[in-house]
Amino acid sequence: MKSYNMTLGLLLFNLFIAFLGIGLIIPVLPTLMNELGLNGKTIGYLTAAFAIAQLIVSPLAGKAVDRFGRKIMLVIGLFIFGISEFLFGMGQDLWVLFISRILGGISAAFIMPAVTAYIADITTPQTRPKALGYMSAAINTGFIIGPGIGGFLAEFGTRIPFYFAGVLGTVAAILTIIFIAEPERVSETETNEQASEKPVQGFRKVFEPKYFIAFILIFIASFGLAAFESFFSLFVDHKFKFTPTDIAIVITGGAVFGAIAQVLLFDRLTRKWGEIKLIRYSLVLSALLVFLMTVVHSYFAILLVTFIVFVGFDLFRPAVTTYLSNHAGKEQGFVGGMNSMFTSLANISGPILGGILFDIDVNYPYYFATVVLVIGIILTLFWKKQVKPIKYVKDTVAN
Repeated sequence: MKSYNMTLGLLLFNLFIAFLGIGLIIPVLPTLMNELGLNGKTIGYLTAAFAIAQLIVSPLAGKAVDRFGRKIMLVIGLFIFGISEFLFGMGQDLWVLFISRILGGISAAFIMPAVTAYIADITTPQTRPKALGYMSAAINTGFIIGPGIGGFLAEFGTRIPFYFAGVLGTVAAILTIIFIAEPERVSETETNEQASEKPVQGFRKVFEPKYFIAFILIFIASFGLAAFESFFSLFVDHKFKFTPTDIAIVITGGAVFGAIAQVLLFDRLTRKWGEIKLIRYSLVLSALLVFLMTVVHSYFAILLVTFIVFVGFDLFRPAVTTYLSNHAGKEQGFVGGMNSMFTSLANISGPILGGILFDIDVNYPYYFATVVLVIGIILTLFWKKQVKPIKYVKDTVAN
């Protein structure tokens, strides 16, 4: 048990720092925008470069995790992450910043499916929901708290946050080499039996009923979060004249609040409602709060809305990840890769469309994100009729 807890803790730490690096750029965007004379559209492309690389590499990385092993892919991903952050800290030209973001996307494509598959290997159907809940808490907290840490560190220099992340990534890679072993996977007999069934190959698996709607919802929720967070700093800078410190306080508080709510509520709500209902209610909460962001005016109201909006996103991610993991069987690497791919699609389209809309009106990215989230809510109504949520019972092993 001690070894399990240490391994899980280190895996969660790896995810946290990887996704922290994604969000670090957000509080310095207004400064970069002013220094380089960039518009919202260009900022959107810079933010999306990370996700484009992640999208391209994720399917290959998911298969590599199954073929070459969890640990090696995780270590490589962490080292690439460290390099990308150091490069961003040193870069003075826009093209260097783009290269840094591309390397960062490649690192995330390696790390996410490796950790997802690793956790599936070391857990049972009974313990997996809680472990995946912690995993999503690490992802979302890193992604959301990144801007907060970036805002605080930016007070000492615009590039300091990236040197900080680079050191963390390198340290995490070294700790993984020393303390994490390759997990024991399914038996060779089980693998051969599954292979003899000749499942649908490649991308066609995405359209299998047990996967398709879940992947679409991952895209929708990730789009909403990307559109919300990618332009939050620019939104409050243009509309309310927030400083990097103000941005750090608001987003860090939201991250902590969302993570606490996830740890305390996710397992309980999953057992009470099942994954599908929890996904639906999370999307409802997220859509409402993203829209409210466009109508609030006071600092306290912005603080309150930002704190609560992350609860919806933080409950959604572990719910859909648990659903997929329990349906994936021996295809954990594939599911992790596709999860990463659809997240990347959203992280590409959200910032790009948001940047175009931001140049028209600062509220438009949030209006559009609300519409997309509402579409997701409608989709869950049809999903309920097609797939019943898995019930977790003490003496029965699902799947």
